[in-house]
Amino acid sequence: MENKALTYNGAGFLYSSSQPESIFTPEDFTEEHRLIAKTAKRFLDSEIRPNNEAIEQQDFALVKKLLGKAGDLGLLGHSIPESYGGLGLDKISKGLVGELLGSAGSYSVAQSNHTCIATLPITYFGTAAQKEKYLPKLTSGEWIGAYCLTEPEAGSDALSARTTAKLNEAGTHYILNGTKMFITNAAFSDTFIVYAKVDGTAFTAFIAEKDHPGLSLGVEEQKMGIKGSSTRTVSFEDCEVPVENLLGEIGKGHVIALNVLNLGRFNLGSACMGAAKYGLELALKYTKERRQFGKAIADFTATQEKIADMALRIYASESLQYRTAGYLEDALGDLYESEDYGVIAKRMMEYATECAVCKVYGSETLDLIADEALQLHGGYGFIKEYKVEQIYRDSRINRIFEGTNEVNRLLIPGNLLKQAAKGVIPFERLVGQAMVEMRLPKVEAIGLISREIEAVHAIRRVFLLAAGVASEIHGSKIVEEQETLMKLADIGVALFAVESAVLRTAKTLERNGEKKEALKVELTKALVDDALLEVEMTARKLIQGIASGKQMHDAVLSVTKELCRLQREGGIQTKRHIAKQLLDAEQYIN
Repeated sequence: MENKALTYNGAGFLYSSSQPESIFTPEDFTEEHRLIAKTAKRFLDSEIRPNNEAIEQQDFALVKKLLGKAGDLGLLGHSIPESYGGLGLDKISKGLVGELLGSAGSYSVAQSNHTCIATLPITYFGTAAQKEKYLPKLTSGEWIGAYCLTEPEAGSDALSARTTAKLNEAGTHYILNGTKMFITNAAFSDTFIVYAKVDGTAFTAFIAEKDHPGLSLGVEEQKMGIKGSSTRTVSFEDCEVPVENLLGEIGKGHVIALNVLNLGRFNLGSACMGAAKYGLELALKYTKERRQFGKAIADFTATQEKIADMALRIYASESLQYRTAGYLEDALGDLYESEDYGVIAKRMMEYATECAVCKVYGSETLDLIADEALQLHGGYGFIKEYKVEQIYRDSRINRIFEGTNEVNRLLIPGNLLKQAAKGVIPFERLVGQAMVEMRLPKVEAIGLISREIEAVHAIRRVFLLAAGVASEIHGSKIVEEQETLMKLADIGVALFAVESAVLRTAKTLERNGEKKEALKVELTKALVDDALLEVEMTARKLIQGIASGKQMHDAVLSVTKELCRLQREGGIQTKRHIAKQLLDAEQYIN
């Protein structure tokens, strides 16, 4: 009963279905993908893990040296064209490197920042001369980059920045004045992507260098986590930036800032997924070793439920990350050499919603796993000697990085509502169709994951119903109703996570059969079990918070009937079986 006429584009998962063969999954990795992943894993094991304590003690000379070694291995150049010394690899490779180094703690932050938001502005929006000057050095690790957007009075509202740029009388330099804060890699960076307002109004990007007169650094921030990552203020006091270092167009800095952040959010999701897998691995090994009341902690069924919950979240995170990687590659794969900045910006923005989901779901998955893994360690988890202590501290920043999760949540329904307001999608028709489908009699489908496939459709109908009720009540003022938008976002995030996992499982079942993919089936069923309950509660809270009378009664009843019919028995046994397989493997498997 789903609408198949609409082709997939950004945020399309909120109103139309996709087919398994249309998405990229980890099972589609090529030999080239596996090679870059092995390279990253070897580098993590041989260079980063043995030096973790020195990194945590802020040995920034070592961090920069390690970045140079990463450059030698090609791990800094995966997203830079071959013509400028990079590898020019696809976005799946970018995601894999991010994932494999995601458990590298502070080092991961340094490399991720360098390869993404500090380098990609030049890669995609720089002139040929700028690319020639900077990209080879950034690729090799000879130079390290930083990204300067946040200010004391401008955080999530980046466009309210107060840093100014004024052309000098000779017309040779822009004179920058202002302060940027929380700048990652500041202590050892050579380049700084800086945003300032030309003549106090035109928000514009620049490439500043550490030796430009007037650029100075503040003291190192003392942080709760990611202690080995350099975080300082960067001040500009009559800082002289050559005119040729203006990046993009005057007044178009927001095009660079906001679009590059989309890739940063995707990148962050990959890193969180890698760290989450490591946290689960630590929990699996510890619970098998630690004994209480005469048996291993792993033998307690409450432990097994925690392990299963961690595993199914990772499965969903992995599924949506590589699905998004496939979309980003389709959008950007042929643009490495393009100079059409309008096309580049448009394609970077296309999957802003999916990238926001990657960031929100990935960071909250890692926080869940860091918390539960520490809990399973008991008092030992609070002791520095145990690695889970650092994972717990380091994880918290990810819900703030690259725009807070609250801001990213507002983007998810916000982008859809903007499309609806512009007439890009037939919003009212989609809502009406969803409500009609809810009232139609349901036919029992036959298939191993038929319930799970139907659950995706049901969650989408509930999202559209809730969005329709909210739009009817609030009209154009819905953009100001943040509590409602947040709940819509939660349903949307659940939809993308569940659909990505279900499509992946369906695709691998078709390819490999039930016997080989039995664990994926169990993970998918358990994921859907939990999602149905969570979505129902979220939708009911949303509707009961804004509607009244018959409208509230009818909408809540529709949500309950639509989702409760898909509840499944035997959930505890499914999770116990999932946990047993992971405990046997002592690592995340699917």
